[in-house]
Amino acid sequence: MPTISHKGLQMPESPIRKLVPYAEAAKTRGVKVFHLNIGQPDIKTPQVALDAIKACDLEVLEYSRSEGSEQYRTKIAAYYAKNDIHVNAKDIIVTTGGSEALLFALGTIADVEDEIIIPEPFYANYNGFATASGVKVVPVVSKIENNFALPPIEDFEKLITPKTKAILICNPGNPTGYLYSKEEIKKLAELVKKHDLFLIADEVYREFAYDGIEHYSILQESGLEDYAIVIDSVSKRYSMCGARVGCMVSKSETVIKTALKFAQARLSPPTLAQIASEAALETPQSYFDEVKEEYVGRRNLVIEELEKIEGVKVAKPKGAFYCVAELPVKNADNFAQWLLESFNVDGETVMVAPAAGFYSTPGIGLNQIRIAYVLNKESLTKAVQILKEALKVYQD
Repeated sequence: MPTISHKGLQMPESPIRKLVPYAEAAKTRGVKVFHLNIGQPDIKTPQVALDAIKACDLEVLEYSRSEGSEQYRTKIAAYYAKNDIHVNAKDIIVTTGGSEALLFALGTIADVEDEIIIPEPFYANYNGFATASGVKVVPVVSKIENNFALPPIEDFEKLITPKTKAILICNPGNPTGYLYSKEEIKKLAELVKKHDLFLIADEVYREFAYDGIEHYSILQESGLEDYAIVIDSVSKRYSMCGARVGCMVSKSETVIKTALKFAQARLSPPTLAQIASEAALETPQSYFDEVKEEYVGRRNLVIEELEKIEGVKVAKPKGAFYCVAELPVKNADNFAQWLLESFNVDGETVMVAPAAGFYSTPGIGLNQIRIAYVLNKESLTKAVQILKEALKVYQD
């Protein structure tokens, strides 16, 4: 029979989604599953975005421009200005989710077998995007003991080779919830300028910065105009994951002109979703204030309850809506599957994301899980209690 590509065979499974069949089987058996495995917020999408779709009176759902509509990109630039990020519509390419923005970025800056340095653990699909692009991920390990802070710059520098093209960060981080400080961003800025590398920042969780700490974008750092590429999305900011609209932002004319060729090759981002996303930019600040307060409460609840469980170690996130917990088990993949196949408390169980898939280094994170605290507080309390009871009886 015909053979599958090496790239296809190397493509990693999603640690977030690979256990879905076991969750569906559990539900078929009548077991309620609390989903802590995926960053799908239960927060209501802003009404202004939903109303824009309902009010749409288009007679023909046409292609948009490859870079996204001029009107939408101009409004995105105005949104950034409110966040002390000064760019123009020409610096923005609208994409089908942040995922496509990252694919465009990798395609623009890296050839096959080039290298991208990423602090791990990192968003699992970075492995997939790199594989699809033929790019090698070079991990630099951050540790739960120091809350997954930026590793020492020396750790980055010793990994730089002639094939290194960029450093990629997620800020705030998925899966760790770590929020990089202004000082840490400045250290990375100096490093990429010194070695003539790109600095790519996935900033889709920008609004979710806690404890009075402000998010500092790489686009706010002067002198990075030729180096900085930001990946963004409406998915988490407005609880619009299904819209599949994101953008790639850079002040480098060469980067944008090159990325536009990739955008043209896929024709255009979704027209109807752009209408909703443009309307979402009118969301009042009160929406974000309420959402942030809700997530801080959820975070505090989850961290407090996890810290009560014997043998569990957890890093306290400063942003986003994830945390990584280290469990007293040998293999979190097996534990997560067992939770769905063989364990429940009064007909209820929990689905978590094994954290090994958020690492590139083999053998790291085997006893860790990522928890997405995207459920209401009552559900989160139940879910953590189920986890606690499960750990009492689980045997590797």
